[in-house]
Amino acid sequence: MGLTMTKLAISNGIFKDLLEFIKKNRNVDLITTYLSFLEMKHKLCPVVFMKEKKIFLSEDHMIKTLEKENKLFRETTIKIQLGKKSVNEESKKVYICPYSGKVFADNTHPNPQDAIYDWVSTCPENTERKDGVRVKKFYISEDPEVIKNYIKPQKTELSKTVFSSVVTGKLFNSKKGVIQDLLENHIKQIPMKQVTTQNRFELHDDFLEFLESNLEDSKVSAFVEVLGSKPEFEKYITKWMEEAEDVEEVAQDVSDEASSEEVDEEA
Repeated sequence: MGLTMTKLAISNGIFKDLLEFIKKNRNVDLITTYLSFLEMKHKLCPVVFMKEKKIFLSEDHMIKTLEKENKLFRETTIKIQLGKKSVNEESKKVYICPYSGKVFADNTHPNPQDAIYDWVSTCPENTERKDGVRVKKFYISEDPEVIKNYIKPQKTELSKTVFSSVVTGKLFNSKKGVIQDLLENHIKQIPMKQVTTQNRFELHDDFLEFLESNLEDSKVSAFVEVLGSKPEFEKYITKWMEEAEDVEEVAQDVSDEASSEEVDEEA
């Protein structure tokens, strides 16, 4: 991903934002503060792709990854029949026969979904079969740009390439439409400070790699050292160091107690 740090540098703007973050989040620990620094430094904006329950580094990272894995859209072809069709400027949703181009709209038919289902069941141009039975496949679109294709009467039958969303199966006139629908309806923003404390969603491999690389002890120590150069952070660093010592003491006590129990059992 090219997001790992080679040399730690903190701008005055990030120093200011970090101080505000610490003051706003009382009793925030060192690692949470460091994660927020990474978020600021690399301009991350983690998002959850709800269909896969997976967290990506940003919207852009998610879109590029899904497209590369063919999980964003598929190209398909629709037919646009001759003459006037039962679609108008008030239509918000259309059901399209992929074989003939027959179309039913939500505002011109009392039950367009049943109508398209019945139509593809008997469409003479539907030669697709599964186990000897006619396949009942149809397209749905709520994209105004797709719907426009069916409003204007055609003098010749047309075929048009459109894009089917892998997430919803709905048709869009362009890749941009698929992406816009994805961003508006199928993702959730998640603050960096919650990424490592939640267990509902898994991290994308790139995200895991990024965290593993940047959570090395040497890099966290370098972060603390740079913060220490600013007097306004001293009291927070002192608190973090005391907390770290307390954790080490508890761990040592537990280890000593376990060793003592082992000796007693042997005796």
